[in-house]
Amino acid sequence: MQQVSGNSPSMPRPVDRPVDRSVPAIVIARGYTALGTLRSLAQAKIPAYAACPPDDLCTHSRWYRPPPGADTWHGEIDDHTAANLGAVALDQAVLIPGADDAALWLAGLADTALRGRFHVSSSTRETLAILQDKQRFGQFLRAANLPHPRTFTLDSQADVSAVPFDELDRVFVKPMDSQHFNNTLGKKGIWARDRGELNRIWDELHTMGLGVIAQEYVPGSAADHYFIDGFRDRRGNITGVMARRRLRIYPPDFGNSSYCETVAPSDVSGAYDTLCELLAQLNYRGIFSAEFKRDSRNGVFRILEVNTRAWWYVEFAARCGVNVCAMAYDDALERPLSQSPPVTRVGAGCVNWTNDAKSVLSSEGRRGEPWLRILRQWLRSRFHVLRINDLGPWLHVVGDTVAQRIRRLVRV
Repeated sequence: MQQVSGNSPSMPRPVDRPVDRSVPAIVIARGYTALGTLRSLAQAKIPAYAACPPDDLCTHSRWYRPPPGADTWHGEIDDHTAANLGAVALDQAVLIPGADDAALWLAGLADTALRGRFHVSSSTRETLAILQDKQRFGQFLRAANLPHPRTFTLDSQADVSAVPFDELDRVFVKPMDSQHFNNTLGKKGIWARDRGELNRIWDELHTMGLGVIAQEYVPGSAADHYFIDGFRDRRGNITGVMARRRLRIYPPDFGNSSYCETVAPSDVSGAYDTLCELLAQLNYRGIFSAEFKRDSRNGVFRILEVNTRAWWYVEFAARCGVNVCAMAYDDALERPLSQSPPVTRVGAGCVNWTNDAKSVLSSEGRRGEPWLRILRQWLRSRFHVLRINDLGPWLHVVGDTVAQRIRRLVRV
């Protein structure tokens, strides 16, 4: 796997001039993503603010500051977003999204009166809509002949009846809009064991106004999931890239990575080629985190989704040398970007201990792994929230976990 240029004939070269960090950034995110983005910016010595709820994990960071002049705005994307952003008491700022709706909204910023004050590294709204809408994404992949799971539109009962269960390994229902679906149901997907169950699920979700698709579940375990994280600039150059492998997940099947490790670039060369072709066809610009699953039947890497903004493990990428938040900052200001060396260290781990503890305590999550190996992984890994020079978020998580445990014991 090599970092390649898309639309430009040459690679970006290291920049020796002094770096101007006078323009601040505003993170529009929450939770782990907001915290990781804020820390990544701090690592690059970029002054930053975070638009997030007042009780958010990010607010416990030493680097947290709310955007000045917008005390009532907590990063919500709604009819008042433009007014709230306009009220921010900054002459200029770079905006970095950590949620799908924020990324989509910011893609249209150039068409508003705010474009002179606020800068963003983004693709067009159409490109982001294709990547975020799972139905359109599946249709695009099929037309482009890129490896992906078989995906079926579910606009009607007739579509439900047309899903070829006898040809598929397993089937699950997947949202067209992941963020809205997860906010509504707290889930990423739902198993459909047969056509009758698919009919029932579709009826319920259709009544709720939730658009969904049916997708073949690619055979393999949680450890067959691979991620390619990086940045593609305004000239089509991929200026930083890192590959990692999920080893454990929580909750099972449709959860988030609880423990992952970096892998050798050569391990995911097929996936990287697919991703480069996809991003080039869409003329993509910005932060990306693409998820693949290696099909246990034939070893093919099938692309599952592409995050078009900062994600949970964005700080891990920065600490491994691929600071996509700093790249997005410089690209938004149309500055030259220096090339990050490929992450070649194999086996660098990152653990979300809260979720990974739950994963390994379940037989499905642990999958028979020896406890000694798990403990070694934890001891040599970077912890998702714990950072020695920013202990506030970790102390908050520990305190909250202990309080929840006490409440459960009291109820018992």
